[in-house]
Amino acid sequence: MTRTAFYLSDGTGITAETLGHSMLSQFGDIQFLQVTLPFVQSDAQTREAVEKINKACEQDGAKPIVFSTLVNSEHREILHGCQGMVLDLFGAFLNPLEAELGMRSSHKVNQSHAIRDADSYRIRINAVHFALDNDDGARTRHYDQADIILIGVSRSGKTPTSLYLALQFGLFTANYPLTEDDFDDLRLPKALQEHKDKLFGLTINAERLSAIRSERKANSKYASLRQCDMELRALEAMYNKHNIPYLDATELSIEEISTRVLAMKGLKRRLQ
Repeated sequence: MTRTAFYLSDGTGITAETLGHSMLSQFGDIQFLQVTLPFVQSDAQTREAVEKINKACEQDGAKPIVFSTLVNSEHREILHGCQGMVLDLFGAFLNPLEAELGMRSSHKVNQSHAIRDADSYRIRINAVHFALDNDDGARTRHYDQADIILIGVSRSGKTPTSLYLALQFGLFTANYPLTEDDFDDLRLPKALQEHKDKLFGLTINAERLSAIRSERKANSKYASLRQCDMELRALEAMYNKHNIPYLDATELSIEEISTRVLAMKGLKRRLQ
């Protein structure tokens, strides 16, 4: 079964997408064609969106699911005239919140992801720059500034997790790749020894790692299942020898990995 889902917003659409994805993930037997319509900020743009929704309804023979975070009440009224099932996220929550707080909200558009706090925005950008500058062991002299240092074998998810921790939580995250040479005596590389308390390990299923590496270097020793299995066995032995907390990221999303890392290390986010 296939249905169309629209994410409609007067801003980036990130909030509508996030909530919509969470809800639609509960319906695994249905394949959703997903359409994001950001920056819908006028009557004309709202009517254009309605036309697209109605066209999808006609083509599919079923009502599209519409997740909306439109703030403007007039635009929301126009949207409700479409031939889709509208889940008005602001309408559902904003009105009861106004009643509880005893005041009307500002109804300003594009506030969820606007730069309202210059200090927080600066922290986010600096954290991303730190993650990029300290990616894949490229530099180690700034590890004293790191909140956390992710370690693991090549292609185990260190870089995307580092960037997510920086972007979403404002954490200064470095990552360091452990190679076959590091596993000879299971001794931590010199660059990591004095920062042991900041280390957090990632591991992954050997079959999954082999598949990921094959996308980069097919039919190579680097991507072979035997090589991946050998590296991962040695990696976990190193984690256990040095009492380094670690996580199997095989079945986890970047969001789940990052949240678990925070919880397991007891880290506090810089961004709220």
